[in-house]
Parts: sequence; structure tokens; C-alpha cells
Amino acid sequence: MSPVIKYTLARVGLFAAVFAALFPIDLDIFIKLAIALIASAGFSFILLRGLRDQVANQMAASAERRQAEKDRLRAALAGDDEPKRED
Repeated sequence: MSPVIKYTLARVGLFAAVFAALFPIDLDIFIKLAIALIASAGFSFILLRGLRDQVANQMAASAERRQAEKDRLRAALAGDDEPKRED
């Protein structure tokens, strides 16, 4: 499964868990939702660090592949044998 999907499901699950923990407390539903949103964001920053790193690595690898393909296509269109790196 993709790290992005895992991270998204973990965030949603964490939000649901915090909201479920707040459910028995006598507060307005919107206040419970706001507290759950803020608390789950804080918890995810700590608890989901590994998944977040996996997502960042996947995005970096994807960006590298796109840049290499872009360089290859530019070189092919220019008639060069080797792609030139434009940093």
C-alpha cells in the first residue's frame, strides 16, 4: 500500500480515536470536533513521524524521476546525446 494512503488512514484513525474519547464528555459537538482536530494534529506530529518520512521520501524520489525524464526529453528535443543538467 502506498505510504500516502497509509498516512492518510492513520491521520483519519487518530482523529476518530480522539473524537471517540471525547464523545462521553458533555460538550457541543462542534467543540468536540475542533478539539479532536487540534489534538489529533498534535498527536500525529509525534506518533506518525515514520509514516510522514516515508511519504517525504516517496515524493522526493518521484520528483527526481520526473526531473530525470524532463532532462532526457529536453536533450532528445535538442538533438543532444546526453542530457544537460540545469540546476
